[in-house]
Amino acid sequence: MIIGVPREVKQDEYRVALIPYGAEALRKHGHQVVIERGAGAGSGLDDGEYAQLGAQIAESAEEVYGQADLIVKVKEPVPQEYGLLREGQVVFGYFHFAASRALTEAMLHAGIVAIAYETIHTPDGRHPLLMPMSEIAGRMSIQEGAKYLERPQQGRGILLGGVPGVEPASVLIIGGGVVGAQAARTAAGLGARVTVADIDLDRLRHLDEVMPANVTTLYSDAHALRRKVREADLVVGAVLLEGARAPVLVTEEMVKTMKPGAVVVDVSVDQGGCIETIEPTTHGDPIRIKHGVVHYGVTNMPGAVGRTSTYALTNATLPYLLEIADKGFERAAADNPAIRAGLNLVGGQVTNHAVAATFGMDCAGE
Repeated sequence: MIIGVPREVKQDEYRVALIPYGAEALRKHGHQVVIERGAGAGSGLDDGEYAQLGAQIAESAEEVYGQADLIVKVKEPVPQEYGLLREGQVVFGYFHFAASRALTEAMLHAGIVAIAYETIHTPDGRHPLLMPMSEIAGRMSIQEGAKYLERPQQGRGILLGGVPGVEPASVLIIGGGVVGAQAARTAAGLGARVTVADIDLDRLRHLDEVMPANVTTLYSDAHALRRKVREADLVVGAVLLEGARAPVLVTEEMVKTMKPGAVVVDVSVDQGGCIETIEPTTHGDPIRIKHGVVHYGVTNMPGAVGRTSTYALTNATLPYLLEIADKGFERAAADNPAIRAGLNLVGGQVTNHAVAATFGMDCAGE
């Protein structure tokens, strides 16, 4: 099989979907790898490293898409790539279809097989290809939140951890999963007063046992969120519904009650966002000010730390990529329930229940 690795063209995206070792592993399995020139540059990987391990360097995205049976990407195709896709081509990467009807319809029209990193899950409920980026995004949410709390960034002008004699910032994290746990641990390590809100009591019990003393857990009902949002200096949205749009938990009316210069960072923005006033932004233009509150809505946060993110991601994706390449997507999906869960679109039909429900579309196989 020919595996194609195009250069990521989404704004401020520095990751690449395959490291040189991955090209070598695929070659040893009898496959051919075609990678676009410069695809690894944002992660500090040069073309020579790929070529040395058996990859063919292509001069253009058109050449990659034109040759490849299987495209492996990090982020979803953008409009300039739509015309490069062809019917029956397998595309393996992050899609987050529920956040965009336009993307969903474009991929259905292209007739590709879309295998989404974010919906691959194991029988025990883990999301192995979402987890490494969630870990990074959770830590970065606090890093970015702390920066935008600074006055030159239009924040409140407070230090997250305070100093002796001056109280620390109040941080509310909505969602106690991987993103929320990493955010809580990072904020607590900086000395903030942290609250993690979730509706899963078992998860809250676990977090209560393992988190530092300056982390408090809270059952997430509307009344509790209204109170904590009003008190918070920094609110982090960390909610995930697999394949579906994130629920809006912080309304515009709640944002209006926040302190001037407070900050919201919505990690779930690529699934539509759980904060009503959030909008997708980029690393080059990351914030919006609404109702006096700084909104950070970058949709590809881990892309800013490309080298760390690329290695963390490809460590997780390579075993699945090898299985799909070795067996073909149909047999791989039949043999491996995790890969079957990753199938979102096949040949012009939606095959993921959550995506279909989001847009009121039929789901193949129902």
